Amino acid sequence: MRKKATLRLENGMEFHGYSFGCDRQCCGDVVFNTSMVGYPEQLTDPAYCGQILCLTYPLVGNYGVPSEVLEAEEVSRNFESLRIQPCGLVAFDYCEDYSNWEAVKSLEQWMLEHGLTGIYGIDTRELTKLLRDKGQMSGCIIPEGSEAAGDSEKKATKATPADVTCASVIRYGARPAEEVLNANGSKAAVVQGKKVVLVDCGVKHSVIRSLFARGVEVIRVPYGYDFTALEYDGVFVSDGPGNPAECTHTIEMLRKVMQEGRPVFGSGLGYMLVALAAGCRVQPLKRPHRSADQPVRKEGSNRAFITAQNAAYTVAQDSVPADWEVCFKNLNDGAADAMRHKSMPFFGAQFNPEVCVGLDENVTMTDEFISRL
Repeated sequence: MRKKATLRLENGMEFHGYSFGCDRQCCGDVVFNTSMVGYPEQLTDPAYCGQILCLTYPLVGNYGVPSEVLEAEEVSRNFESLRIQPCGLVAFDYCEDYSNWEAVKSLEQWMLEHGLTGIYGIDTRELTKLLRDKGQMSGCIIPEGSEAAGDSEKKATKATPADVTCASVIRYGARPAEEVLNANGSKAAVVQGKKVVLVDCGVKHSVIRSLFARGVEVIRVPYGYDFTALEYDGVFVSDGPGNPAECTHTIEMLRKVMQEGRPVFGSGLGYMLVALAAGCRVQPLKRPHRSADQPVRKEGSNRAFITAQNAAYTVAQDSVPADWEVCFKNLNDGAADAMRHKSMPFFGAQFNPEVCVGLDENVTMTDEFISRL
């Protein structure tokens, strides 16, 4: 018999369901994701660190969890990091019986191993509409029998890149390049003998695997590390949690890199840091982009594409310098979802360049960065 549980939001609303996973109270910002599949990747995405993640697809757990095999040092083959990142999980229904040829354990077993609290049996549609219309809000999952959260618990600590970055510099030697195809069938850019500094603000491991496939040597550095004295050909700044305006040290280093004219690419949070280094302002989104179906339009064309995003901030378009251009805009709210310098090899995208959700330009932007090394 399952214990009952309650999801209590900061506005006083309560959703009642059943507890699964770890049987302890947790508090954090409540966010949602609209992907139909991919909960192992979503639950290990560092951008969700410390948050309560609501999955809008009505069923979770039906294909279990794959093995925790490493591709390289501190790089997972099947996940986006080495641990579960959210503090809580919200679902409409949980399937105890899983079936998949890669599965080695159930979702609940995995949650118990990593201390993740879950609640299911609530109206996730109503919760998602509330979060979409009212914006991000904090909440607590309270399993039956635990003490109610106090005010100090409701004000959950916000995660920063320092909470999810690597502990020290990790060098990954260049590997034989793989044949990577873009969505349009074209071959992705491949280079040999080039070094890319990967600023780990909470990098998804699929980004690292994508760089491996392109034949570059990857130098993964912790957030806040001064990499400017290293020998490198370009800089990739990853996505991650936190307020971009507080990442002042990394912003200053990026300014120095751009003054030297070296290629720079920023993804997610990294995009915001590149924009700040270029002199733009960033501001909170009224409705954060947290879904796998964010439509964007390529500027100068009538082509629309679907992207995966997990963003709470955007670039103020009236602050974009004259020598930069917005190259993709969000069709829902008109936000600047990607920018590039008009003549220098500087790029940034709100969406994840390694996730090609029908968007070949997604990968092509990475290709241009790689080809300019």
